[in-house]
Amino acid sequence: MSASLTDDLLNQLQGQPLAQLGSQLGLSQTQTQSAVSAALPLLLGALGRNASQPQGAEALFGALQRDHAAPAASSGLDLGSVLGAVLGGGGGSPQTDGAGILGHIFGGRQDTAAQGLGQATGLEGGQANALLKMLAPIVLSYLAQRMFSGGGQAAASPQQLGDVLGQEHQRIQQQGSAGGLLSSVLDQDGDGQLGLGDLLKIGGGLLGGGGQR
Repeated sequence: MSASLTDDLLNQLQGQPLAQLGSQLGLSQTQTQSAVSAALPLLLGALGRNASQPQGAEALFGALQRDHAAPAASSGLDLGSVLGAVLGGGGGSPQTDGAGILGHIFGGRQDTAAQGLGQATGLEGGQANALLKMLAPIVLSYLAQRMFSGGGQAAASPQQLGDVLGQEHQRIQQQGSAGGLLSSVLDQDGDGQLGLGDLLKIGGGLLGGGGQR
Protein backbone atom coordinates (compact mmCIF):
# COMPACT_ATOMS: atom_id res chain seq x y z
CA MET A 1 0.00 0.00 0.00
CA SER A 2 2.53 2.61 1.09
CA ALA A 3 5.27 3.72 -1.24
CA SER A 4 8.67 2.24 -0.62
CA LEU A 5 11.25 4.33 1.23
CA THR A 6 13.30 4.47 -1.96
CA ASP A 7 10.43 5.78 -4.06
CA ASP A 8 9.33 8.26 -1.41
CA LEU A 9 12.80 9.76 -0.99
CA LEU A 10 13.40 9.81 -4.75
CA ASN A 11 10.17 11.76 -5.16
CA GLN A 12 11.33 14.27 -2.54
CA LEU A 13 14.60 14.75 -4.42
CA GLN A 14 12.93 15.67 -7.70
CA GLY A 15 13.54 19.16 -9.04
CA GLN A 16 16.12 21.41 -7.44
CA PRO A 17 17.85 18.77 -5.23
CA LEU A 18 18.51 16.49 -8.22
CA ALA A 19 19.65 19.48 -10.26
CA GLN A 20 22.13 20.43 -7.52
CA LEU A 21 23.49 16.89 -7.30
CA GLY A 22 23.86 16.68 -11.07
CA SER A 23 25.58 20.05 -11.24
CA GLN A 24 28.06 18.99 -8.56
CA LEU A 25 28.90 15.81 -10.46
CA GLY A 26 28.76 17.24 -13.97
CA LEU A 27 25.87 14.99 -15.01
CA SER A 28 22.81 15.60 -17.14
CA GLN A 29 19.35 15.48 -15.62
CA THR A 30 18.75 12.01 -17.09
CA GLN A 31 22.10 10.70 -15.84
CA THR A 32 21.47 12.10 -12.38
CA GLN A 33 18.00 10.58 -12.17
CA SER A 34 19.35 7.18 -13.23
CA ALA A 35 22.30 7.31 -10.85
CA VAL A 36 20.25 8.40 -7.83
CA SER A 37 17.61 5.77 -8.64
CA ALA A 38 20.33 3.12 -8.39
CA ALA A 39 22.19 4.59 -5.42
CA LEU A 40 19.22 4.99 -3.05
CA PRO A 41 18.24 1.30 -2.98
CA LEU A 42 21.90 0.40 -2.50
CA LEU A 43 22.14 2.63 0.58
CA LEU A 44 18.73 1.76 2.02
CA GLY A 45 19.18 -1.93 1.29
CA ALA A 46 22.53 -2.00 3.06
CA LEU A 47 21.03 -0.19 6.05
CA GLY A 48 18.21 -2.72 6.04
CA ARG A 49 20.69 -5.58 6.17
CA ASN A 50 22.65 -3.87 8.96
CA ALA A 51 19.47 -3.27 10.97
CA SER A 52 18.41 -6.91 10.64
CA GLN A 53 20.60 -7.60 13.66
CA PRO A 54 19.36 -6.11 16.98
CA GLN A 55 22.70 -4.47 17.75
CA GLY A 56 22.76 -2.96 14.28
CA ALA A 57 19.26 -1.56 14.65
CA GLU A 58 20.12 -0.12 18.07
CA ALA A 59 23.31 1.51 16.79
CA LEU A 60 21.53 3.05 13.81
CA PHE A 61 18.58 4.20 15.92
CA GLY A 62 20.92 5.89 18.38
CA ALA A 63 22.84 7.61 15.58
CA LEU A 64 19.63 8.88 14.01
CA GLN A 65 18.51 10.33 17.34
CA ARG A 66 21.90 11.83 18.12
CA ASP A 67 23.02 13.23 14.79
CA HIS A 68 20.15 13.33 12.31
CA ALA A 69 16.89 14.16 14.09
CA ALA A 70 16.24 17.82 13.39
CA PRO A 71 14.87 19.87 16.30
CA ALA A 72 11.79 20.62 14.20
CA ALA A 73 11.50 17.16 12.70
CA SER A 74 7.74 17.40 12.65
CA SER A 75 8.02 19.99 9.88
CA GLY A 76 9.36 17.33 7.55
CA LEU A 77 12.68 16.68 5.90
CA ASP A 78 14.43 19.92 5.03
CA LEU A 79 16.27 18.61 2.01
CA GLY A 80 17.53 22.03 1.08
CA SER A 81 19.46 22.58 4.29
CA VAL A 82 20.81 19.02 4.45
CA LEU A 83 21.92 19.09 0.83
CA GLY A 84 23.33 22.58 1.20
CA ALA A 85 25.42 21.47 4.17
CA VAL A 86 26.62 18.38 2.32
CA LEU A 87 27.58 20.29 -0.83
CA GLY A 88 29.19 22.97 1.28
CA GLY A 89 31.56 20.51 2.88
CA GLY A 90 29.51 19.97 6.01
CA GLY A 91 32.11 21.33 8.37
CA GLY A 92 32.96 17.76 9.47
CA SER A 93 29.79 17.34 11.51
CA PRO A 94 28.50 13.77 12.02
CA GLN A 95 25.25 14.75 10.31
CA THR A 96 26.93 15.56 7.00
CA ASP A 97 30.07 13.38 7.10
CA GLY A 98 29.22 11.34 4.01
CA ALA A 99 32.51 9.45 3.94
CA GLY A 100 32.19 8.47 7.59
CA ILE A 101 28.59 7.36 7.16
CA LEU A 102 29.49 5.24 4.13
CA GLY A 103 32.26 3.59 6.11
CA HIS A 104 29.75 2.55 8.74
CA ILE A 105 27.16 1.40 6.21
CA PHE A 106 29.43 -0.64 3.95
CA GLY A 107 32.48 -1.29 6.11
CA GLY A 108 35.36 -2.41 3.92
CA ARG A 109 33.03 -2.67 0.93
CA GLN A 110 32.73 1.06 0.31
CA ASP A 111 34.93 0.94 -2.80
CA THR A 112 33.03 -2.11 -4.03
CA ALA A 113 29.78 -0.21 -3.60
CA ALA A 114 31.07 2.72 -5.63
CA GLN A 115 32.46 0.43 -8.33
CA GLY A 116 29.23 -1.53 -8.52
CA LEU A 117 27.19 1.64 -8.75
CA GLY A 118 29.49 2.94 -11.46
CA GLN A 119 29.15 -0.24 -13.50
CA ALA A 120 25.37 -0.19 -13.11
CA THR A 121 24.97 3.46 -14.10
CA GLY A 122 27.94 4.32 -16.30
CA LEU A 123 29.39 6.74 -13.76
CA GLU A 124 33.13 6.97 -13.28
CA GLY A 125 34.37 5.58 -9.98
CA GLY A 126 35.01 9.02 -8.53
CA GLN A 127 31.56 10.24 -9.51
CA ALA A 128 29.86 7.17 -8.03
CA ASN A 129 31.76 7.54 -4.77
CA ALA A 130 30.98 11.26 -4.61
CA LEU A 131 27.29 10.59 -5.21
CA LEU A 132 27.13 8.02 -2.42
CA LYS A 133 28.88 10.46 -0.06
CA MET A 134 26.31 13.14 -0.87
CA LEU A 135 23.31 10.84 -0.58
CA ALA A 136 24.30 9.03 2.64
CA PRO A 137 23.57 11.99 4.98
CA ILE A 138 20.32 12.68 3.11
CA VAL A 139 19.21 9.06 3.55
CA LEU A 140 19.88 9.14 7.30
CA SER A 141 18.15 12.51 7.72
CA TYR A 142 15.19 11.09 5.81
CA LEU A 143 15.04 8.04 8.07
CA ALA A 144 15.22 10.24 11.16
CA GLN A 145 12.35 12.32 9.84
CA ARG A 146 10.32 9.18 9.15
CA MET A 147 10.95 7.76 12.61
CA PHE A 148 10.72 10.82 14.83
CA SER A 149 8.32 13.28 13.19
CA GLY A 150 4.69 13.38 14.47
CA GLY A 151 2.15 11.10 12.88
CA GLY A 152 2.20 8.48 15.61
CA GLN A 153 5.96 7.94 15.48
CA ALA A 154 6.55 9.16 19.02
CA ALA A 155 6.97 5.58 20.23
CA ALA A 156 9.60 4.79 17.59
CA SER A 157 12.02 2.07 18.65
CA PRO A 158 15.07 0.28 17.27
CA GLN A 159 12.86 -2.73 16.52
CA GLN A 160 10.45 -0.58 14.56
CA LEU A 161 13.33 0.91 12.58
CA GLY A 162 14.63 -2.58 11.89
CA ASP A 163 11.20 -3.70 10.70
CA VAL A 164 10.78 -0.73 8.36
CA LEU A 165 14.25 -1.16 6.87
CA GLY A 166 13.83 -4.92 6.70
CA GLN A 167 10.73 -4.55 4.55
CA GLU A 168 12.60 -2.13 2.29
CA HIS A 169 15.50 -4.56 2.01
CA GLN A 170 13.14 -7.32 0.91
CA ARG A 171 11.58 -5.05 -1.72
CA ILE A 172 14.99 -4.15 -3.11
CA GLN A 173 16.16 -7.77 -3.18
CA GLN A 174 13.24 -8.56 -5.46
CA GLN A 175 14.10 -5.78 -7.91
CA GLY A 176 16.45 -7.57 -10.28
CA SER A 177 19.41 -5.30 -10.96
CA ALA A 178 19.09 -3.36 -7.70
CA GLY A 179 18.93 -6.58 -5.70
CA GLY A 180 21.89 -8.06 -7.55
CA LEU A 181 24.03 -4.98 -6.96
CA LEU A 182 23.10 -4.95 -3.29
CA SER A 183 23.92 -8.64 -2.83
CA SER A 184 27.30 -8.34 -4.55
CA VAL A 185 28.28 -5.40 -2.34
CA LEU A 186 27.14 -6.96 0.93
CA ASP A 187 28.83 -10.31 0.37
CA GLN A 188 31.87 -9.36 2.44
CA ASP A 189 33.85 -12.58 2.20
CA GLY A 190 33.31 -13.12 -1.51
CA ASP A 191 31.73 -16.54 -1.24
CA GLY A 192 28.56 -15.49 -3.01
CA GLN A 193 26.47 -15.82 0.12
CA LEU A 194 25.55 -13.41 2.87
CA GLY A 195 26.31 -15.34 6.03
CA LEU A 196 26.58 -14.63 9.72
CA GLY A 197 30.21 -13.61 9.35
CA ASP A 198 29.22 -10.90 6.88
CA LEU A 199 26.46 -9.66 9.16
CA LEU A 200 28.77 -9.41 12.13
CA LYS A 201 31.35 -7.50 10.10
CA ILE A 202 28.72 -5.04 8.91
CA GLY A 203 26.49 -4.76 11.97
CA GLY A 204 29.31 -4.72 14.50
CA GLY A 205 30.90 -1.69 12.92
CA LEU A 206 27.71 0.17 12.17
CA LEU A 207 27.99 3.81 13.14
CA GLY A 208 30.70 3.20 15.66
CA GLY A 209 28.86 0.24 17.18
CA GLY A 210 27.12 2.76 19.43
CA GLY A 211 23.71 2.39 20.87
CA GLN A 212 25.04 1.84 24.36
CA ARG A 213 23.42 3.93 27.01
